[in-house]
Amino acid sequence: MNDEIQRFLFDDTNVRGEIVQLEAAYTEVLARHDYPAAIRHQLGELLSAVALLTETVKIDGTVSLEVRGKQGVDVLMAESNPGGQLRAIARFDEAQLFADNATLRQLVGDGHIVITLDPAEGNRYQGIVALDRDDLAGCLEAYFEQSEQLATRLWLSADGSRSAGLLLQQLPDDASNKDPDAWDRVVHLATTVRDEELLTLPAQDVLYRLFHEETTRVFTPKALEFGCTCSRERFANALHTLGADDLRSVLDEQQAIDTQCHFCHTRYHFTAAEVEAIIDSPEAPSPTLH
Repeated sequence: MNDEIQRFLFDDTNVRGEIVQLEAAYTEVLARHDYPAAIRHQLGELLSAVALLTETVKIDGTVSLEVRGKQGVDVLMAESNPGGQLRAIARFDEAQLFADNATLRQLVGDGHIVITLDPAEGNRYQGIVALDRDDLAGCLEAYFEQSEQLATRLWLSADGSRSAGLLLQQLPDDASNKDPDAWDRVVHLATTVRDEELLTLPAQDVLYRLFHEETTRVFTPKALEFGCTCSRERFANALHTLGADDLRSVLDEQQAIDTQCHFCHTRYHFTAAEVEAIIDSPEAPSPTLH
């Protein structure tokens, strides 16, 4: 299965959609950490969801979904950028046992979801979504309904080696909408999709099975892949924000500073001389994700 996202729309209606399928990128995320089955499942859904969201909001920047909780799982986070690169991570109490079929609410408790849109230019936006549904799809549907005033339905699935998602969205009415019943009809059709179909059938086959009686326009799919935005420069900027006293205190104990990216496990080593150069740098550090 190719890692890609496929946009489509229904002619003469105000309904659009996307379908995403991931295998290599999802496997790459899981290969870097030893996660329980329930967390593997939720990270798969997050990866598909953030890919769908990135294609929906269309900003030149990064989009992240972060689930924050207080019940065993502290953070579930996935991030995507316009280049089609995805990454994800979880932080959890490794001493706690999680049922393989635990729901999102059961993993994080009374938490919330933070949606962050960070454009290359312009202001950063964050939206807070209440975790008042059992699954991620339901929470994101509520976000679009309340914040964007757009009727949106999502179907997300993951099995530990593949993840997938389907999104339908009703756009504001315009002159091209000659079919006012289209939204109810295509949502009804989409509810028949099975997890196995989303995860194993090619996207074109899924769309044909669901919507072969509709006039569906399909666009060129966009390739997706695992990718991490960490770099030596980003970590140097992060060290700069700690201040001279803290950095020199670490040097007194260790004679160097070693750091590691939580997402991809890449290690960065800074000698004492390099740390002093960071301290002496007059430039303000650029924003960092770490």
